[in-house]
Amino acid sequence: MKNLQPSLLLCLLLDAVGYFTYAVPVLGEFGDLIWAPISGLLFYKIFGGWKGVLGGMFSFAEEILPGTDFIPSFTIGWLLYRFKNRPANGITSIQR
Repeated sequence: MKNLQPSLLLCLLLDAVGYFTYAVPVLGEFGDLIWAPISGLLFYKIFGGWKGVLGGMFSFAEEILPGTDFIPSFTIGWLLYRFKNRPANGITSIQR
């Protein structure tokens, strides 16, 4: 199975979905009840492995807890993935 790198655009879009649950004033918390488990599962599917499990649990908790929707969990996950998996010697895969 090929290990795909998560897309920054996708991560930004998924964080935006979490923010937009508060766009409709009355449905904000109800939207979070629906979005939180979806967010956790998507995080796991996108990042995979134990990092996906831990990030998925964090994403779920961030969405379900009131007042924490401002945390961009998918974008933070992308940044951690991107900078953790870059070559240490500065040589890109194109140069190899």
